[in-house]
Amino acid sequence: MEILNYINGEWVKPAAKEYFDVINPATGALMAKTPLGGKADVDAAAQAARAAFPAWRRIPVNDRVQYLFKLRNLMRDHLDDIAKLITDECGKTFEEARAEMVRAVENVETACGMPHMGKGEFVEDIASGIDEEMIRQPVGVCATIAPFNFPGMIIFWYLPYALAAGNTYIVKPSEKVPMTMQYIFKLIEQVGFPKGVVNMVNGAKDAVDGILEHPIIRAITFVGSTNVAKYIYSTAALHGKRVQAQGGAKNPVIILPDADMDMATKIIADSAFGCAGQRCLAVSLAVTVGEAKNEFTELICDAASSRTVGYGLDSGIQMGPVINPASLQRVEHLIGVGAKEGAGVPVDGRGAKIKGYEKGSFVRPTILTDVQPGSEIWKTEIFGPVLSLMHVNTIDDAIQLANSGVYGNQASLFTSSGNAARRFRYEVDAGNIGINIGVAAPMAFFPFSGWKDSFFGDMHGQSMDAVEFFTQKKVVVERWPKEWTRKF
Repeated sequence: MEILNYINGEWVKPAAKEYFDVINPATGALMAKTPLGGKADVDAAAQAARAAFPAWRRIPVNDRVQYLFKLRNLMRDHLDDIAKLITDECGKTFEEARAEMVRAVENVETACGMPHMGKGEFVEDIASGIDEEMIRQPVGVCATIAPFNFPGMIIFWYLPYALAAGNTYIVKPSEKVPMTMQYIFKLIEQVGFPKGVVNMVNGAKDAVDGILEHPIIRAITFVGSTNVAKYIYSTAALHGKRVQAQGGAKNPVIILPDADMDMATKIIADSAFGCAGQRCLAVSLAVTVGEAKNEFTELICDAASSRTVGYGLDSGIQMGPVINPASLQRVEHLIGVGAKEGAGVPVDGRGAKIKGYEKGSFVRPTILTDVQPGSEIWKTEIFGPVLSLMHVNTIDDAIQLANSGVYGNQASLFTSSGNAARRFRYEVDAGNIGINIGVAAPMAFFPFSGWKDSFFGDMHGQSMDAVEFFTQKKVVVERWPKEWTRKF
């Protein structure tokens, strides 16, 4: 597949001298080469988006969302084809990739409610003859810098809301997984948006810096690691832009002795090892309380060692590879760090070889036991299928441990106690909370939250937070004295 930019309604070759190899992480086969375009490509997209903005914002909102209805239908019709692409370039199982795209479609559906979500407020006669009104207007040209781990979904936390609100848009996919967005933009082309309303630029850091620095681009969204999120947030803010930057995570789950252990084990295993652990809501620290330790440890080790690993399009596969050899090397290195720090490794996923896919970047599910607070493996986001086990005596200790890290993306609790659940959701410092839930992923009509070093900004993706982010409020105070109005 040839990777092109989509600018001003046309497919164009990027101004690139370097290329990034797109490798199927399960087979090791070369699938495409991403052109590493830069600031010239970003400028062309920004100019096109600015030119399209005045006419697009004047289209009535009821008419704007008709484009999104059409896009929603096209995405649903091509769901399986997109999911297969995600599996091939990202490594997920087909079921995981399809579920990702279902979430993307749900966000398009939610954004179709912009005629209601985007309405303002009006108060008549705040003083004699004076009315006051708050209206929402689009920000202008906006952009998303997307991650590799959800190549089809993440941009839809933002793009449909921005378009429905009257903004124009630029998407920069991850250079590791450009093919999914190439396909989706062919659907966007079929929708028939006016030229320049939706644009796509391929590239790496030079393109990112072009987006962060460009004076035309007024709002930027990002999902990725915390170090990069801090860079995105600080650089974009320095250039006077709105920015929301989702960072990394080290998500704890607490298992109380009264939990349904079979249910908890299955759900926690799916959370920790689903998508090969490459998602920001993956459980990475399991904290057992009191008598829960022995039973849960035995069950989760069995679940990890029995998980079927392989190519995500093959039948019966429960987990695919990590994204590339560099990621594989990093994950295996961090498992070694945990062992050197004194953690046990009862289930060791290093050195995995999958028959028929010997060139794939596979690491099997791994369990580390007796991980200590403050250790390197406790602090570091591994972003792979590795679950660290810890133990405390009381729920007080568990909550304190959950709150002691720098991240605050998700925290979960498994219990049959309503009192414990209420206390947990009240006291734990995380933006997404799960009660007997392993992946507390908000539906499209709720914001995707995140606290502490897991998020930089004010408004999050999805729902009304996205509406707030992609609109600016204007307050109008009008005086209409009664003697004037009586003339008509």
